[in-house]
Amino acid sequence: MTESTANAASAAQKGASPVADVVIDAVVIGRNEGARLTHALTALSGQVRRVVYVDSGSDDGSPAAARAAGAHVVALDMAQPFTAARARNAGLAALAGDPPDLVQFLDGDCVLDSGWLDQATRFLAAHPQVAAVCGRRREIAPDASLYNRLCDWEWNTQTGPTRATGGDVLLRDAALRAIGGYRDDIIAGEDNEMSQRLLEAGHAIYRLDADMSWHDAAMTRLGQFWRRALRAGHAFAQLGRLYPGYFAAERRRALIWAAGFPALALAGAGMAAAASAGWTMAGLALLALVTALHGLSLARAALRFRRIGLSNRHAAQAAALIWLSKYANLAGMALYHWRRWRGTPARIIEYKAPAGAGR
Repeated sequence: MTESTANAASAAQKGASPVADVVIDAVVIGRNEGARLTHALTALSGQVRRVVYVDSGSDDGSPAAARAAGAHVVALDMAQPFTAARARNAGLAALAGDPPDLVQFLDGDCVLDSGWLDQATRFLAAHPQVAAVCGRRREIAPDASLYNRLCDWEWNTQTGPTRATGGDVLLRDAALRAIGGYRDDIIAGEDNEMSQRLLEAGHAIYRLDADMSWHDAAMTRLGQFWRRALRAGHAFAQLGRLYPGYFAAERRRALIWAAGFPALALAGAGMAAAASAGWTMAGLALLALVTALHGLSLARAALRFRRIGLSNRHAAQAAALIWLSKYANLAGMALYHWRRWRGTPARIIEYKAPAGAGR
């Protein structure tokens, strides 16, 4: 955007002019979110014309709780694989008879900030070329675990024009329908894929410097962190196949750090164990180089986390988790290609325990 547009964006965020007669509906998706879903729906009350809740096979009473909160409930057919994209499309279809001007998508483990819709609606009114607007997603309990803190760090992305939305986003209904909605077979990164098609259609996407939603990652175990990173790797591979340049850097990092360097380390160990003195020295040198590169990467990551306020111990732990996530990313990439080679349908990769379950 131009400087004048950016200035106008700032003015719109400060409430330069009211927006009247804009119809906003909400689509909330979830699976076994329990109390998290109730909080999400309660926060939407009075902010939108109507709420559609799309349930993906919950067995915790979520559909009944949603009806009690006044939402229209859509239950996905359990005979087909669940995906967030499929759920969002089902919610969009439920609104088709009387479509809104804007639709707010929200994950069932998130609570919409009370000031978000006013700021976002004003911005869209002032910028007709923008089809999707999102803001700052924050963790409800970032101090509950280091995993939650890393999620909060991950959500803190750069404001301004952007290439992709997240799951929580305010969209122009007509623009989304014109590109065919979300792609049902994307099990992770469906928002990135949809955003790519929005951009190709000539629309813009913008991230405001404003609180949008409060997310409950509820991650307390390493296994949850691993599965979440595994899911990300699956998205890196699937979207990379659809759009070769997309997530290219993420795929490259996973391949280098989780495959390339370990292979070099094994080669160095083999050379060091060889009978020849020349091979032994070369192998030890290779091992030392790989170790030094890993140490440097960990130190740089730890320093970055220290700068955002983590203690020395937590910064070191966070750096180690980021390093470990590359292996999970690689495994997710391999899982996508294995499923595709075998022709088996992709299924969602869940990392979160049902609300209220033991963690």
